[in-house]
Amino acid sequence: MKHPAQRPRPIEWRLMGVAILGLSLGLLFAAPVQAADTASFEAAFGEFQRANSGIDAAIDAAAERFAVLSAAAPGDPVLLAYSGAATAMRARTAYMPWKKLGFAEDGLALVDKALALLTPAHDAALYHGTPASLETRFTAANTYLALPARFNRHARGAKLLDDVLANPLLASAPLPFRGAVWLRAGSEAIADKRPDDARRLLQQLLSSGAPQAANAQAKLKELAS
Repeated sequence: MKHPAQRPRPIEWRLMGVAILGLSLGLLFAAPVQAADTASFEAAFGEFQRANSGIDAAIDAAAERFAVLSAAAPGDPVLLAYSGAATAMRARTAYMPWKKLGFAEDGLALVDKALALLTPAHDAALYHGTPASLETRFTAANTYLALPARFNRHARGAKLLDDVLANPLLASAPLPFRGAVWLRAGSEAIADKRPDDARRLLQQLLSSGAPQAANAQAKLKELAS
């Protein structure tokens, strides 16, 4: 999928992460974890979902919970990616410009590190059926694409999203994850004024029966208007 040169975007402090796109709590770690750790992850991700839905009061809790989880498992790229995404989200509510910049840069550094941790072994590491490599790259793509243009990450985010779409492992990932990827890619195609790509991706989502069908229908209506 080709992308035009990066378009100007308004300076906005928001993060359209996987929660907005309809992912369930059936996510993954880089390796199986104990039940207590799974419960801790789901609590952290619950806060992440709430923050992504626009509840600013949940942002700090999400960032703090994922920071603790990541510190306990520093080699886990998934936890590190979510820690970075939640940290970057803190820029949304920071008042002082230097704090906004600091949270965004700290979050990006963590996401960059998560990507650097990936090895071929993470293609096989599953939790609830999704490879850690795909979850990490998709979380990174969402983070990069949501940040203001001044950070110059849009092109890398688009490339990561394309990589996830083209990865053969996506075909065997759980349907909610695939639906989230198709919806995000379709939304980007609309924003990039690539209506044919957008329709193809959104129709693929609808045909699959993914739980994001209502979102896809809304996007298709947007294209038709």
